[in-house]
Amino acid sequence: MAASEGDNDADPQPSWEDINYDEINVVQIVGRGAFGVVYRGKWRNTDVAIKEIDSESERKTFLIELRQLSRVKHRNIVKLYGACRNPVCLVMEFAEGGSLYNVLHGSEPVASYKAAHAMSWCLQCALGVAYLHSMKPKALIHRDLKPPNLLLVDDGRVLKICDFGTACDIQTHMTNNKGSAAWMAPEVFEGSNYSEKCDVFSWGIILWEVITRRKPFDEIGGPAFRIMWAVHNGTRPPQVRNLPRPLENIMTRCWDGDPSKRPSMEEIVRTMKQLMKYFPGHNEPLQYPTYVPDMSLSNSSAEASSGASNRSDREGQTPHHSLTVRHQELPILPSPLKIENTEKNRPRSSSVEFSDSMGSDNSIPMAYLTLECNLQPLTPCSTSKESIAVFHQHCRMAQEYLKVQTEIALLLPPP
Repeated sequence: MAASEGDNDADPQPSWEDINYDEINVVQIVGRGAFGVVYRGKWRNTDVAIKEIDSESERKTFLIELRQLSRVKHRNIVKLYGACRNPVCLVMEFAEGGSLYNVLHGSEPVASYKAAHAMSWCLQCALGVAYLHSMKPKALIHRDLKPPNLLLVDDGRVLKICDFGTACDIQTHMTNNKGSAAWMAPEVFEGSNYSEKCDVFSWGIILWEVITRRKPFDEIGGPAFRIMWAVHNGTRPPQVRNLPRPLENIMTRCWDGDPSKRPSMEEIVRTMKQLMKYFPGHNEPLQYPTYVPDMSLSNSSAEASSGASNRSDREGQTPHHSLTVRHQELPILPSPLKIENTEKNRPRSSSVEFSDSMGSDNSIPMAYLTLECNLQPLTPCSTSKESIAVFHQHCRMAQEYLKVQTEIALLLPPP
């Protein structure tokens, strides 16, 4: 696969087919996202995914996803066939392998995969994102990279990025994507200016996740705000023992708190291509045994919900501060591939560190957007000083409410 695969010197002109819904044979519901229901169906003898919006309020996000998907063409990005006007829906390529999240954390029988598969998936994800970031005249930022939005085809050998509806305003994104907290770059939920480097942060978390086969920040649990608070204070996933130094370096650089210190997606692609030489077997299909005796993986739903998920049974077997990867899975790599890690040591994910951080006076300005809609401050009238003052007061009260709720959650015994 080439890093420039699908690239063009100029931004492709949006193009999509106006599809008659009567031509589609809907087979079954396969999932539900933040903005609608996804069906499996047949269109012109082709298996397709039909993403149908639930309400008029979701039309804006639908139009954004339609516009973004119609601009892109890449092997590692889900293909858009067209859209229907009545009912309003997107018609896209169907991924028979489901999401990467289900492969990693789904119920039994769980798929068996090699380190080579994990490396290949991350390389393919990087290729697709590098293509998005190279678009002209302006980089396209996905902003919600996570395993539920990464689909698998061809027996798990090919990965495709989906769900571009989050390329919308930050308030809509934060309100509808609480389940994304574990992969979200801190500058996004802090309300800071952010760039395409927020996708790099998410990619680094995904790399850790496919190597360890554990949900990031699963030991924190509770509401999404707890994960955001931990990441805001510098907490990152546990160290992985026996991980080759080049892999650890690229991974930890990706989740640096300073976006300018993170590598570009092009650099990630170059590094991953070098590393792939030492991981044979990525072209083998995934294996699904009929019975898996390993009870260390917790069952999970089709949609990621790291903030409220149960703790993994494996947590009682492995210390929070480190995880172990078997020697035979990860080869010893030659020293010329070493990438210097300029990042200072960051706290690793653990409930103790998170509890200690609660004494900080730091706050997350945009955290109130994780509240239920009826508890969020209403947008103020920009010409009224009183309205703006009430808005800021409501924001402060919401921040205090979240802090108290988080402290209560920390005092409660684990489920």
